[in-house]
Amino acid sequence: MPESRSEATSAEFDPEQKRYLEGFMSGLQIARAARAVPASMDGTAGGTAGAAASESVGPDADHLRAQERFLKEGKKLSDPEKFKRELHPFDGYARLKAQAANNEPPKADDNFRWRFYGLFYCAPNQTAYMCRLRIPNGILKHWQFAGVGELAERYAAGYSHVTTRANLQLREVEPNNAVALIEAIQDLGLCSRGSGADNIRNVTGTPTAGIDPQELIDTRPYAREWHFHILNDRSLYGIPRKFNVGFDGAGVIPVLEDTNDIGFQAVEVKDGFGIEPGIWFRLLLGGITGHQTFGHGTGVVVKPAEATKVADAVVRVFIDHGDRTNRAKARLKYVIDAWGIDKFLSAMEEKLGCKLTRTPAEAIAPRPAFDRTAHVGVYPQKQPDLNWIGVVLPVGKLTGEQMRGLAAVARNFGDGDIRLTVWQNLLISGIPTQRVGSAEAAIAELGLSTKATSIRAGLVACTGNVGCRLALSNTKRHAEDIAHWCETRLQLDVPVNIHLTGCPNSCAQHYIGDIGLLGARVPVSEDGDTVEGYHIHVGGGFGPDQGLGRELYRDVKAEDAPTTVERMLQAYLAHRASDKETFAAFTRAHDLDSLKAMFEREAVE
Repeated sequence: MPESRSEATSAEFDPEQKRYLEGFMSGLQIARAARAVPASMDGTAGGTAGAAASESVGPDADHLRAQERFLKEGKKLSDPEKFKRELHPFDGYARLKAQAANNEPPKADDNFRWRFYGLFYCAPNQTAYMCRLRIPNGILKHWQFAGVGELAERYAAGYSHVTTRANLQLREVEPNNAVALIEAIQDLGLCSRGSGADNIRNVTGTPTAGIDPQELIDTRPYAREWHFHILNDRSLYGIPRKFNVGFDGAGVIPVLEDTNDIGFQAVEVKDGFGIEPGIWFRLLLGGITGHQTFGHGTGVVVKPAEATKVADAVVRVFIDHGDRTNRAKARLKYVIDAWGIDKFLSAMEEKLGCKLTRTPAEAIAPRPAFDRTAHVGVYPQKQPDLNWIGVVLPVGKLTGEQMRGLAAVARNFGDGDIRLTVWQNLLISGIPTQRVGSAEAAIAELGLSTKATSIRAGLVACTGNVGCRLALSNTKRHAEDIAHWCETRLQLDVPVNIHLTGCPNSCAQHYIGDIGLLGARVPVSEDGDTVEGYHIHVGGGFGPDQGLGRELYRDVKAEDAPTTVERMLQAYLAHRASDKETFAAFTRAHDLDSLKAMFEREAVE
């Protein structure tokens, strides 16, 4: 008797493959039934897709309806939208596990999908994954930090990077370790879910929250509430593009909330303006400095207890109206640019079912000033006789051994917290004054420092081309080269932020640096040969000094970057109006030709 088709098919697969196929087909059938989406989904309109999408239910329904609107207009979805439509990443876990079992790298579609689990395949630069965590407000316990260090050694390359979103990344994770790693991260009470791709990224907050003498509000509960709101609502995943949210409690260390899609900025509302006086969040929308835009002031203030509800409304308007066809124009900024802020706020109010609270600028009291160096060194907390220590990390990199050592310092000398900052370093808090010296000595034994020059304290660099296929230069190495060269040749008496980013996505936010370097390939021959280099910008800033850097130089070879930056800083010291004039103010006071002339005279002299 001949075999049935199912028996013949089953005989061709081993047990692991059969389990994968059964799980995959089951998930696909469930997803199709729930969404009422037809089996043929190539990203183009046809059949009854329109009716099906309009009738779909479940957490993905709003996304499907938004996709369908573009298809009805005769447009094609971007590839990532097609990938999400064909198989939602959270329906593909069995496929990810099967790939891990076979040590198999993902193809393009799955490389996008697995970013929903925090996994980024970094080929061709590294034939391995990078894994990014989620750490609300950037604060974790000493045992969690030590645990991540151990996971870096067990499943990755033995080191981690602190990111510009006060987060951790582990690198060089072989495909066969990917699932084990993300599950082990959850064992630590942490997660990597939604930390990449078209999702709401790690929630930032004031790193000194709860311990800062000048803060207006402790951001930890609000960052935590938003974090868990995202994690537990699938409808907030798979949005049109990445999305950033930051909470700034007016502490001494800036969070760069004005560079986020949503910035919640703690302010004091004064009495006499028809609004309940007290501490509110000012609402900023649409920040994305890689696209040369800071968050728009909205004139809206939000009660802290309602921050999650308001943020949810912003995201849901974005889900409905963000571009699903053109990735370059898919961020929140472009919805606001097309509509204007008033129309966007009206759409939010429809989602909320109530009016937002608007207030005139004069109702807001001046905010406390931040300190650009307070993330490095020893500072007193609001709690009597306690201090935080800011530890300098070489462009954000830590070995597993150093992570365990810092965790021990936090446990033995402090309150047990590790506080990551957007400046790619960390704080250890709750250290009694009489034990500060011992804690600093223990940190020094790890090969780390609690002191930094004005240059190194403001040095920020993205991953660079060692681990990112988009980067055009080795930003972390070149950042170290610039710092080492300049530190030995000049004495700066003011902080200067130098940001190096490898590509126009600007993960290191080069536009807001006093000096911003954007990676480039510099031509060196008529045959088309190139070397690593940078376009150099000057005069960027954030917060009250907000401004976008202007491009001063193009195509500076990486090997010439240290001497170029040195000349710029030497000219600033020689020609500034006074020792109170910042580098940003100095460069903004002169046109580009005048700046070049001053900088080039330094080379001659």
